[in-house]
Amino acid sequence: MSTATGPAAGGGLEVRSIDYVPLNERHGKVSHIGPLWFMSNAQIATLAVGLISITTGGNLIWSLIAIAIGVLVGTLFMAAHSSQGPQLGLPQMIQSRPQFGYVGALLVWLFAYLQYAGFNVFNTVLAGEAVAGSLHIGNETLWFWVVTIIAAAVALFGYDLIHGFERYLTYLTIIMLALLTVAVLTHLDLPGGAFNLADFHLVPFLGQLGVAAGYQISWAIYVSDYSRYLPPESGRGTFKWTFWGSALGGIWVMFLGSFIAAAAGTEFDTITSIQDTANKLFPGFGAIALFIASLGLLSVTALNMYGGSLTLISSIDSLRRIRPTVKIRVVTIVITAAISLVFANFASADFLANFNDFLLLVLYFFIPWTAVNLTDYFVVRKGHYAIAEIFHPHGIYGRWGWAGIVSYLVGFVVMIPFFSAGKLFVGPVAEAMGGADISLIIGLPVAAVLYWILTRHIDTAAEWRLAKTQASELEEAAKMHVEP
Repeated sequence: MSTATGPAAGGGLEVRSIDYVPLNERHGKVSHIGPLWFMSNAQIATLAVGLISITTGGNLIWSLIAIAIGVLVGTLFMAAHSSQGPQLGLPQMIQSRPQFGYVGALLVWLFAYLQYAGFNVFNTVLAGEAVAGSLHIGNETLWFWVVTIIAAAVALFGYDLIHGFERYLTYLTIIMLALLTVAVLTHLDLPGGAFNLADFHLVPFLGQLGVAAGYQISWAIYVSDYSRYLPPESGRGTFKWTFWGSALGGIWVMFLGSFIAAAAGTEFDTITSIQDTANKLFPGFGAIALFIASLGLLSVTALNMYGGSLTLISSIDSLRRIRPTVKIRVVTIVITAAISLVFANFASADFLANFNDFLLLVLYFFIPWTAVNLTDYFVVRKGHYAIAEIFHPHGIYGRWGWAGIVSYLVGFVVMIPFFSAGKLFVGPVAEAMGGADISLIIGLPVAAVLYWILTRHIDTAAEWRLAKTQASELEEAAKMHVEP
């Protein structure tokens, strides 16, 4: 059997998927993480996140404050997950098996896959509208197909191409955002009281903070996918580059969204408002800005297809043990692409309302997961795992990780009274608070503390001894692409 020397082998397509990356294949600069996560946030879908407070009655200054706090808080958790990749050499979601069990991890993988598919629907719609609005060639449906096909091709080639694509696109995007920022600051007419700190409204503020934090936490299920090929000693640097890349991209673009929405008022439309604002700087800049923004959407669509493929392979493997091959990567990426393409044709109406509610649902599902996963990694097991056992259906982590499952479900249930998910559902406590949503600060500590209590009996020292005895076998098996 041939031995791969990097993520891309066999016709240029990445060979690995959910399997462990051996030390001889670790490569890349940790600084490349920064541009990747900057670009993941520097696109139109992120701009739409900055509208929540403005569209629900808040003023600009408190919207900006809520965005900054929400992004910094959410990115803290996301970046902590990113540091797991170099240490474990595994994609993000397969790391849930030690907490939830070989089969039990399907609980969170289902929600993760829904997120990948859901975000891609919205990204495809926005990208199609952006390209059609900038080039005036063909209709939106045509560009849905083009965006999907190109994104799928990038996802198929995999890790290295994704990193390279994002890195070079960063330079172009920074220039576009800088010019758009000049247009926003010099040409928009803001309403009176936009910067009045005394004009504070709790519900829009908490809504904006929660959605901004949820948007950043939603990246947590991807994040180790793009750091797992780095050398093990890259963990600390990975955290810093992920945090600042993602936070700066998110805050910058969400701020632009708030400014544009505040100036547009009830006449705001995502694509049209961006184009009109950009054209105020100089004629034709609107079309250029939309086209560059569509490239950003294309890149993040590729990330979703890549991560969706890994999650789908993990789910299949939990039900029927499989050998992760290039063929199954191709099949799962095509399935993920097809789902987003089909639903993109039905998701363009009432986009902002749907996107807001979707982000809230994402936040709710992944607050208890991130609490359990990070508590296990940093507090309970302190980064030490018997990685070979993660791929054994009857290994030491078991088929059902009841500590993780119970902690997740309890964390989710205690959040329900505090939910405020637009028209979908408003919990009794949130309703009593005028629609204010504080579920984030309820679910995180409850799930984390409960998991810590339920795992006090785990003999982590014995697990670490087992990991060390299996280390050489794990490396050799990974090099030969066989089961450890």
